[in-house]
Amino acid sequence: MLPRTIPIFPLPTVVLFPNVFLPLHIFEPRYREMVGEALSGDRLIGMTLLRPGWQDDYEGRPPVYQTGCAGLITHADRLPEGRFNIVLRGLSRFRITGEEAGRGFRVARVESLPEMATDADRALLRDQRHRLEALLTSVLEGGEHPFPTTMPDEDLVNALAQYLPLEPIERQALLEKPGPAARCDSLIDLLEMRGLSSGRSWTSGAAH
Repeated sequence: MLPRTIPIFPLPTVVLFPNVFLPLHIFEPRYREMVGEALSGDRLIGMTLLRPGWQDDYEGRPPVYQTGCAGLITHADRLPEGRFNIVLRGLSRFRITGEEAGRGFRVARVESLPEMATDADRALLRDQRHRLEALLTSVLEGGEHPFPTTMPDEDLVNALAQYLPLEPIERQALLEKPGPAARCDSLIDLLEMRGLSSGRSWTSGAAH
């Protein structure tokens, strides 16, 4: 379970998924403060996606999508001038229910959104994984996707959702799915609708 409030880090293109790692460079003063406080506390940061039109109020509190993912800082390097390089590991999805005022960075009131996975969901996911891997092998450069075959089904789906070159709003829609089986099904549909099965190659962003 997440605490009642967590700091949030809204970005225009980044969506974090459970159990996936995300490297970040922190340079804005308000977010340097946020990371410093997180490192002295529970090391939790909530990643959220900015809604379209965020440019008009970026220095303030532009609207964000209500569903995000909390991450644990697993590694942090303090750099000159107070900057940080950090690595987050996705922990749990959440829904924003409100925001707290009075801080230099944004702090949200949240409720946890556990990933729903029944036995039937897990069986479906095992079947869907073969379809997903076949699709990826046919369209990614080199003929192989860059994730190990030993990666658990849920982690594979979440890693692909985070690192394939999708539009931010497409990632957000995948994050909002109630669990990895539904996310996998939607990811397959999304890739096929975008014409990936037609033979057009992509280079996965998983190595970045």
